[in-house]
Amino acid sequence: MKKKFYSKTRKKHKVRKYLFLLLFVFGMYLTYQYLDDRPTKINQKKLVKILLSKNQEKSLMSSFLAMIFPTNEDQLVALLENNYQNLIIKEEPRVEPITSQKEMSEPYIYIYNSHQTEEYTPNSFVEYSVRPTVMINDYILEEKFEERGFPTLVEERNIKEVLNQNGWNYARSYQASRVFLEDVRKNYSSLKYFIDVHRDSLGKDRTTVTIDNKNYASILFLIGLENPNYQQNLEFTEKINQKINEKYPNLSKGIYKKEGPGVNGVYNQDFSPFTILVEMGGPENTIDEILNTSLAFADCFLEVINEYEIH
Repeated sequence: MKKKFYSKTRKKHKVRKYLFLLLFVFGMYLTYQYLDDRPTKINQKKLVKILLSKNQEKSLMSSFLAMIFPTNEDQLVALLENNYQNLIIKEEPRVEPITSQKEMSEPYIYIYNSHQTEEYTPNSFVEYSVRPTVMINDYILEEKFEERGFPTLVEERNIKEVLNQNGWNYARSYQASRVFLEDVRKNYSSLKYFIDVHRDSLGKDRTTVTIDNKNYASILFLIGLENPNYQQNLEFTEKINQKINEKYPNLSKGIYKKEGPGVNGVYNQDFSPFTILVEMGGPENTIDEILNTSLAFADCFLEVINEYEIH
């Protein structure tokens, strides 16, 4: 009799567990449908912290699955309350004045995005269709640069505000980012290297490369030939490009030189001989691929600037 009672109890427990999981998955589906049609903002700096805290040999998809399907209901609730929800920004961040920046002692590298809203694709269903932007690269680079002793400043102010304040359209984004460049140089004379991070617009078959069975978002550098001193920027960029393809064959597609009607032609590279513009991946690349590329880029960039610092 006692045996039958325990058997029934176990069955009821299993039924409740499967029912809970079914409701959970159904809730995920409804959330996905809701967010898929809405512009969802994500705290990309927190996301990067999560990514870099995981074993880099595991894919992001594996990490998410391990979190999404833990061993008990309490862990599921903890995930929803502490991991996922904290990534979502429910309100637009307040735009700081142009002259305001976080306090930092002598930053050496400045990372910004003339086109802040360029997006990548979500990895999978479990990410609730949250789309990271090119700024996710900034935070990955910041983490790796500072680990190696190079204080780094990431531009977090909204470039759209500068466009609106001046009555400029999107085509004048480089003029808007120039406002930031001039401001940070005025406030931080220690800055020496300036990285404008973008994303290509090509399809995934043209923005993805496999190296040692791992997928990367391909890299492309851009040099504006209408900068009177472009040769200096080109020389610096060539060193980084060469180092990348030495260590990660075919990761970089090379250096695209632009000039003439219909293009900017300078890309703020007249600001400093150590100003570069790099495109990482395209709209169909996933966070896994972007993470792999950002880590590779950071590795090679630091090797190159270490050569400059030694000499």
